[in-house]
Amino acid sequence: MIKKYLHLFTLFYGLIMATISHPAIANNPPSHPVVEKNRITIAVGGQNLFYYLPLTIADRLGYFRDEGLTVEISDFAGGGKALQAMIGGSSDVVAGAYEHTLKMQTKKQSLTAFVLMNTAPQIVMAVSRKTLPNYQQISDLKGKKIGISAPGSSTNMLANFVLAKAGLTPDDVSYIGVGTSAGAVAALRAGRIDAIVNTDPVIALLEQNHEITLIADTRSEQGTNAIFGGQMPAGALYGKSEFVAANPHTIQALTNAMVRALHWLQKASPQEVSRVVPASYLLNDVALYQQAFAKNRATLSSNGYFSPSGPETLLAVLKSYDPDFAAADIHLATTWTNQFAAHANDKYK
Repeated sequence: MIKKYLHLFTLFYGLIMATISHPAIANNPPSHPVVEKNRITIAVGGQNLFYYLPLTIADRLGYFRDEGLTVEISDFAGGGKALQAMIGGSSDVVAGAYEHTLKMQTKKQSLTAFVLMNTAPQIVMAVSRKTLPNYQQISDLKGKKIGISAPGSSTNMLANFVLAKAGLTPDDVSYIGVGTSAGAVAALRAGRIDAIVNTDPVIALLEQNHEITLIADTRSEQGTNAIFGGQMPAGALYGKSEFVAANPHTIQALTNAMVRALHWLQKASPQEVSRVVPASYLLNDVALYQQAFAKNRATLSSNGYFSPSGPETLLAVLKSYDPDFAAADIHLATTWTNQFAAHANDKYK
């Protein structure tokens, strides 16, 4: 009898040890699948902006780490530079404007956005009261210098569209990259630019001191609809389509962290947000930062989902002024997916 029990014990012990030592089981439990790549570099163009606040929250609160990821964030002067970093291979994914997934299709490169951060661009176009005190209409900008975050960025796109509605082309103005922080403010105050296209907290600071006159304001869905005629998906995480397809667990982990950050931001107070972000983001005015967050909160996605009508609106806007899109055959269905956001929302209900 004793030998029988010893034999059964040996069998069970061997089964348990085999289970623990088997990599497919030990390292890949069903509740937390092992990621294909646990070190990820995310390129971003101006991380201090509210546009990218969900990324900062996910990073600062350790949500990427909780998903088994070590994330390095590389910050650039604008979204166009961040895109170049990914195309060049120095980053894995981009936190940037969804529009870049469409633009790269015209260059025969396939990108896929997998989690939406903003349901409106949060971008403002304004003129300097110092250099254009008598501004009346958009045509007054002909021959003037317009400060954008960086060439090819979403600020550049908005400026082009606003100018096109007034019959102007990009060749009618001079675009100057001024970044997305204190340098942009300094450029306007010094008179080096006549107009600025940027987001909060830069715009909020210039507004507070009555230094600008607004032309276009997409810090609300109402303002966005008024300018573009519909919903406009803005900041998102996107990557090369082949990378997304080859690393589904990694992309899911990134999305989980971002959706968790979006959920946190729906409930967080402005005071809580200002305590989490780096002090440099506050531009030496905590109260102003908190006010600006409250103003922009409604444009933050609550769940990371894309609305199907949004990409269609964006494509129509791009076709209205960009000849590259007028003749291009864009496949919208390949530029975005809600697959990962759906699983993330199931995990963090």
